[in-house]
Amino acid sequence: MSYTSNYRRIGLIVPSSNVTMETEIPALLKARETVLPERFTFHSSRMRMKSVVKEELEAMDADSVRCATELSDAAVEVQAYACLVAIMSMGLGYHRAAREKLEKAAADNGCPTPVLNSAGALIDGLKDMGFKKVSIICPYMKPLTKMVVDYIENEGIEVQDFLALEIPDNLEVASQNPTAPAELWRKLDLRGVDAIVASACVQMPSLPSIEMIERASGLPTMSAAVATTRQILRNLDLTEVAPGGGALLANGLPSTLPKVA
Repeated sequence: MSYTSNYRRIGLIVPSSNVTMETEIPALLKARETVLPERFTFHSSRMRMKSVVKEELEAMDADSVRCATELSDAAVEVQAYACLVAIMSMGLGYHRAAREKLEKAAADNGCPTPVLNSAGALIDGLKDMGFKKVSIICPYMKPLTKMVVDYIENEGIEVQDFLALEIPDNLEVASQNPTAPAELWRKLDLRGVDAIVASACVQMPSLPSIEMIERASGLPTMSAAVATTRQILRNLDLTEVAPGGGALLANGLPSTLPKVA
């Protein structure tokens, strides 16, 4: 067995201004390496996008085919397209069409590869856990946040409440304190919700907050990055577990530490 065959190659399709996807997803999978034998490498291709506005999101999405083709040159085993709002801005249910389009690009280049996206991963994670009603935190401007809410609700999941931080600059989104969601969730109406989405955006950092929120709220808590990591593992046919990923990456069980607030 060669040295490289011990590693699973993960391709990341990334907005050019995104720096968090390549931080949080590897962090989760590196944490997994402490408890399970599989090892991972990460390989990115970028699409131009600086401001989180509909025009730039549409132009960026059009460039995703090039990225999928480039990553297939590296014979990655799975590709993850990480820009939830870009997918959702393209119309209801578009995460399915996006997957088909990019899988075709990889196959046409001679490397058939599953291609997931963070929008579909979030929807699938919520459905797989049986969540019917959630409250969410987003960094987007209110019109884009409402579009995300409509997209989620079109998939049969009620959004009880949302918090829009209204940050248009994508690098500013990335500069937010990753522990901020551990306090921001307290502003949400949680009446009757099944779960909290601490960050409906793979660019807004939240990983250290996931289990902090679970312990404080007593509710399962997830993020777009956590959901994307789970789908990466699923497409690699690996156990969907990673320390620090909350209920979604802990066999469906929220943190067992006592509720503190």
